[in-house]
Amino acid sequence: MRLGLAGIRKTTVRPRARRRVRPAGIGAVLAMALAAMTVTLAACDAGSQTAGGKADGNGNAQVSARADTNANTNANAGVGRQTSASAASTSTVASTVKVTAHEAGQTRAQVYESVRQMTALGKQLFFDASLSGSGKLACASCHSPDHGFSPANSLSVQLGGNDMHRTGMRAAPTLKYLQSVPAFAEHYHESDDEGDESVDAGPTGGLTWDGRVDRGSDQARIPLLSSFEMGSTPAKVTAAVKAAPYAEAFRAAFGEHIFDSDAATFNAVLQALETFEQAPEIFYPYTSKYDAYLAGKAQLTKAELHGLEVFNDEKKGNCASCHISQRTMDGAPPQFSDFGLIAIGVPRNRALPVNRDPHFYDLGACGPERTDLKGRAEFCGIFRTPTLRNVALKKSFFHNGIYHSLDQAVRFYAQRDTNPEKFYPVVKGKVQKFDDLPQRYWANLNTEPPFDRKPGDKPVLDEAEIKDVVAFLNTLTDGYKAGNKAAN
Repeated sequence: MRLGLAGIRKTTVRPRARRRVRPAGIGAVLAMALAAMTVTLAACDAGSQTAGGKADGNGNAQVSARADTNANTNANAGVGRQTSASAASTSTVASTVKVTAHEAGQTRAQVYESVRQMTALGKQLFFDASLSGSGKLACASCHSPDHGFSPANSLSVQLGGNDMHRTGMRAAPTLKYLQSVPAFAEHYHESDDEGDESVDAGPTGGLTWDGRVDRGSDQARIPLLSSFEMGSTPAKVTAAVKAAPYAEAFRAAFGEHIFDSDAATFNAVLQALETFEQAPEIFYPYTSKYDAYLAGKAQLTKAELHGLEVFNDEKKGNCASCHISQRTMDGAPPQFSDFGLIAIGVPRNRALPVNRDPHFYDLGACGPERTDLKGRAEFCGIFRTPTLRNVALKKSFFHNGIYHSLDQAVRFYAQRDTNPEKFYPVVKGKVQKFDDLPQRYWANLNTEPPFDRKPGDKPVLDEAEIKDVVAFLNTLTDGYKAGNKAAN
């Protein structure tokens, strides 16, 4: 079960509950390690500030008080998470930090300060609407911290562009828990320490719905330049940063001549955003009730436990086949995604202006936003599986934002094939199933449980089970306070 995407999943190539949380490629690891340095170096340097420290003498804001609270809550919950942005071991990240610092000719203290500055700047940039063409749209407008860095409203797709009335075709995804997403690969194989390398798990990875970029900086570039999102240009971004209260801090972090080139300034903005979005205490704190439960610091209610059981049961929800709920073999917390791309035949969202054209289809990995796989039928209709962490804070679900409650999303999985008339148009008494995917691509559709039934069969989940699965999904929301045990 994948709450938010579609893509290829064949029984012969997609192992169940065995996908590993693999670190990104070495290039991405080196980049993301910069963000992890704040925590890693703080742990090594006695008396040094943590990533959630105070502002420096230049007034550079650090992470919010909420981030400090999350970090403390996580420590109190005893969750044994790793601090690396790539889920690698602390020692591995420490080694990477030393190499990076050595190559840059900097001391550890200088590297620490550089990352601290970039994180602070990235946060300010994230909330700065002046970077957009309209001057009204910030990154945080579509990625609200109070909603798991997803939209705060229930619009299927967000409004943007220079007039703030343009719409795209896809729902804004969460920016949390992306640190372990691997680089996109057409063929993903398990590592020798986590599974069977002979198993081809199919297309996997990438940070966007269609997996077309692998770096946080490249992901940030997309909405900034998109005509229906922030609608900006490198020149406009540069002008905005020059006029911003943090301009001097930006110059101090990136060099006296950083504003001499629009391209250099724009790339520095992307680097700062990428660094901020890898801050562990903000973007992957692991402070949910379920994390506390795994650490033995909380108890799940009867409904939540039953929901977890149904979630994991291969003959029922089978959700964990794609949204892995168990710790990895090396003890890392579950990411609730295998990062694969899959097709599940989500109904066409006729509320989207782009879908007024009956000949238009958003085919995910084979286009139209992604172009390198254009014309390759096996990639059509597939979208990357999102994490389910903080899913209860979302107000729209699936790549086209067609549903607006967890109940609706879970119900679609449970009844797609047994009661298709509930989800697809009915024309002259005939259900128009899979109406947002041309029939020539139906071979890509997932048919594993719960999608292995036919009309007239009993739905895989009854009403009570749907309710309990939703109850369990609510335990994945960050910010749980250890000790506040709900009654069974």
